[in-house]
Amino acid sequence: MLTKISDLHQMARTQSRKKLVLAAAQDQNALEAVINASENGIVDVVLIGDKPLIEEICQKADLDISAFELLHEPDNEKAAVLSVKMVSEKKADILMKGHISTSCLLRAVLNKEWGLRSGELLSHLALFEMPAYHKIIAITDAAINIAPDLKGKVSIIKNAVNYLIKLGINKPKVAVLSAVETVNPDMKSSIDAAALAKMGDRGQISNCIIDGPFAFDNAISKKSAELKKIKSTVAGDVDLLVGDDLDVSNAIYKSFIYFAHAKCAAVIVGAAAPIVLTSRSDSDETKLNSIALAAAIN
Repeated sequence: MLTKISDLHQMARTQSRKKLVLAAAQDQNALEAVINASENGIVDVVLIGDKPLIEEICQKADLDISAFELLHEPDNEKAAVLSVKMVSEKKADILMKGHISTSCLLRAVLNKEWGLRSGELLSHLALFEMPAYHKIIAITDAAINIAPDLKGKVSIIKNAVNYLIKLGINKPKVAVLSAVETVNPDMKSSIDAAALAKMGDRGQISNCIIDGPFAFDNAISKKSAELKKIKSTVAGDVDLLVGDDLDVSNAIYKSFIYFAHAKCAAVIVGAAAPIVLTSRSDSDETKLNSIALAAAIN
């Protein structure tokens, strides 16, 4: 059972060892992350990128990549294509972004012929462990979809719920956020939240318990919900927070890390395979956790 972020490491080790392909691998931060993951028994690694530059980076930083397969492709777009094709052809299990723009990598991911489309939107899922909450809590979408409409939110929720179930969180409790806990015709976020909750009641969104609108406090605090006379099995025991837009979700994401000192793991879901997009500002621990999150599912 997933009770803390470090459990992801053990979950990944109990699976058949996954192969990760790093696209445009000439990036010291990404190289350090995959070396760490390999040394921790989480993944095997394939590097695709500018071989002389990768070797130069490794020599200067004293990084050992002798255990990795290294394929030379200095052109980033071609490196992205090769990496995505390796995953789509089942020669690798996880895609990771190196020294390449997110848009360039996702163009390859979304290619209609050989990409990793699944029929859903791509979306960002982050898991957090922090002293202020009694269990692992997730949030979506803090990185990909800027202002999803109702249909987009359905896809984003499905992506997250399906991934949480694969991690062993059965029937996740989903809270859809607004600034208020009542439906206000002037606030689109509250209307969308109410519609999503009713779609959950009617089985249009399945395998989860979904409720909303919730203000943030009554989503995560049972006491706050009781004071507002909210009756919900989700309030105070939520597994997944759904922000109205990227601004909201990203602010909560960073607040958890910088104010609550949360341990974090994040992955892009909704494709045929998990995608790791770590930031340079992410800690080494977060990068390792994110690779473990990608490797922890069947």
